[in-house]
Amino acid sequence: MKRLLSATTIAVVAALTLAGCGSTSTSSSAGTFNDADVTFARSMIPHHQQAVQMAQMAKTHASTTEVKQLADTIEAAQGPEIATMTGWLKAWGKPLPSGSDMSGHDMGSMSGDMPGMMSDGEMKKLDVATGAEFDQMFLTMMIKHHTGAIEMAKTEQSDGKNPDAV
Repeated sequence: MKRLLSATTIAVVAALTLAGCGSTSTSSSAGTFNDADVTFARSMIPHHQQAVQMAQMAKTHASTTEVKQLADTIEAAQGPEIATMTGWLKAWGKPLPSGSDMSGHDMGSMSGDMPGMMSDGEMKKLDVATGAEFDQMFLTMMIKHHTGAIEMAKTEQSDGKNPDAV
């Protein structure tokens, strides 16, 4: 249980670190952006959507209150960020990533080029796990997932031009 709580703490820190990656404004200046900004937004939307999908699984699969609360925090933070990045792409006249409405909930096929994305197989394993097994898988995957997002954010910080995205 101590390891589980330590992992939860790490995941919470990672989630809260990323909570600030999106601006609350969707009216990012259309004239100030570059390819790195577009790549960041187009990659982060499905990345965040997968985190939301994982968090939604926790509602029925997790065994501890801490994991369920963490999942709620992640879901609450990622939704507005998805809306912000969608707004940026629209303002910039750039296409949204394919499948970005999550209607099919099949994010695994996009995992190849994005750090931290879970594969279809990993998502299926998580979806059939319950109780303590789910909690451990969820925390391990969410740490990997958000570590990948931090890597993507660092690239945006070094290469991006749009002040809101950076």
